[in-house]
Amino acid sequence: MKLLSKKEVRSKVLYSPAHIARLEAAGQFPKRVRLGPGRVGWVDEEIEDWIRKRIAVRDAHTGP
Repeated sequence: MKLLSKKEVRSKVLYSPAHIARLEAAGQFPKRVRLGPGRVGWVDEEIEDWIRKRIAVRDAHTGP
């Protein structure tokens, strides 16, 4: 299992930290894991699954 830093997550999803926090609060993005005071990470596979779901939604809305 790999944990991603905030910078790595931003690089993968191309969202600002504030937007990621808003999506998390709304239950629309994987929750961060608190590692200690001032340090958080995200489970890489959860981020990858979230991206796959975005792709599936895109593909479902594009017909022939």
